[in-house]
Formats: sequence, structure tokens, C-alpha cells
Amino acid sequence: MTVVHPRFPARRQSARAGHWWGRAWVRAIEEAAYSATDLLEARALSRSGNVGQIMVEPGRFVASVEDSQGLATVAGTIPVLDHAGRAGLAEAIGAESGRVAALVAGDLPHGLVEHAEEAGVELLPFGGELGGECTCQAWTDPCVHALAVLYQLTWLIEADPFVLFHLRGLPREELLGLVRRHDADLDVAHDAALRAARVMALLEDDPTAGVDHLLG
Repeated sequence: MTVVHPRFPARRQSARAGHWWGRAWVRAIEEAAYSATDLLEARALSRSGNVGQIMVEPGRFVASVEDSQGLATVAGTIPVLDHAGRAGLAEAIGAESGRVAALVAGDLPHGLVEHAEEAGVELLPFGGELGGECTCQAWTDPCVHALAVLYQLTWLIEADPFVLFHLRGLPREELLGLVRRHDADLDVAHDAALRAARVMALLEDDPTAGVDHLLG
């Protein structure tokens, strides 16, 4: 699934990350950059209005960037979660009531991310996971153009945490569907556990009791 996010207009000042997950994303950008000079140039470029629409799909983002050297196209990559990671993330979201509502409202609960990390699922990337290619042919990876797009992704992710899930391999509707299926499986398991407990209690009271009706 591919989502194209509208182009950002020029900004006079750099909007600092206002949420904890935005700051974590920015730290990853800073870890990935080759130098402080590249970061300064990338922040200025991100504010310039010269970054085009950002196309986001699982594990990948693409955008065009224009500067004094001409037009470049960035194709960045972020590792997607494997099957176990997807299941662990769905479990973390469904483990506490209100987490889905918080995500839909634009919030990424810190407890959700901690819960996922305890299950071995790293949702927020680190610097070494931010890579890609650019037609500018710079020897650094990520180059200044890619860093500029990553800074704009900060703005998108802060406004809507589902953009982060999308990059990690779980678009919004797919993630919500996985959470619903996980919750349904928990309901079935809970019902089965209650039936088993009732069977054991009846057999303790009367080993000859008929329990077939409870096993269906």
C-alpha cells in the first residue's frame, strides 16, 4: 500500500520535535548523518519548500528534492517488522484499553512502545537503519537530500504515528485489522480457559459427572 503525503510549504524557522517519538526519530537522523554540517544543510533544505510530495510504503519512502545543484530523487529505506514483530506489536497495542484510541487521536503512548520493546519489537529505528539512495550520487548515505526528507518525515510522524507503523511494514488499516484479530483470538482463548476450569471443578466434585456438553 502506498500513501502520498502533500508537499510542505516553506517554513521560516525549524519546527522542533514536540513529542517524545519525534525527538527519538530526530536522534536517529542525527546518528545516521555523516557530519553536523550535513544536518545543518538538511534542516535548511527541509524548511525551504523544495522537497516534493513524500511517497510512503512499507519499508520505503520516496521524494524529489531541489537545490542549487538541480533536482534529485531520494529513495530511502527502513527495515520492516517480521511476522513475530508484527504479532508482538499487535499484542502491545491490544494489551491496554485506550491505546488504539490514542493512536487514532495522534498520540503514541510511551507505554505501548516500552511494552513492544519488552517483547523484542523495536518500533523506532536507530541511525544505522536509515539508509537509501539518491540520484545526486553523493558518497554519504544518507546524503543531505535524504536527511532533508527524513526531517520532513518527523513532521508527518508527529502528526500521525500511523506513518511510522506504515514505514515499519504495517499500514493503518492492516495494523488495526491485526489488532482486532489478536483481540478476537484472546477472547476465544479466554472462553476456552473458563470452560476448562469449569470442567476441572466439576470433575473434582464428581469424577463421574458428564462434562461433554462443556467441551463443545
